Amino acid sequence: MTHPSVIEQIGGAEAVRALTERFYDLVETLPEGEQILRLHLRGHGMAHVRQAQFDFLHGFFGGRRLYNETHGPMNLRDIHAHIPIRPQDAKDWLSCMQIALDDTGIDPAIGAQIMVTFTRAAQMLINQAP
Repeated sequence: MTHPSVIEQIGGAEAVRALTERFYDLVETLPEGEQILRLHLRGHGMAHVRQAQFDFLHGFFGGRRLYNETHGPMNLRDIHAHIPIRPQDAKDWLSCMQIALDDTGIDPAIGAQIMVTFTRAAQMLINQAP
């Protein structure tokens, strides 16, 4: 018996899109998002990152690996290697994502599982001293 993927459990691509959009709306408006926004604006900009994040999460949650098809390998360390990420940046990213999960109505039990994985990933990406 196979278990449903996370993307199936949260409501498919529409839920991933809603989560991505809400997350970046928060990044653009909350104090916690200020540094994340600044980093993205130095790069390809918000329209690009919103699509790239959707593509990444779609595959990360068990759907079609859109990021891999469009941008290449889904290696988080490689994707973020050029970005200075402090412990506070990881904490702020996680804070915005938790709010986005709550705001988009994702089942809290599934959201908690997602946050465990996101927390491990965010900690792994820290590459700057506090």
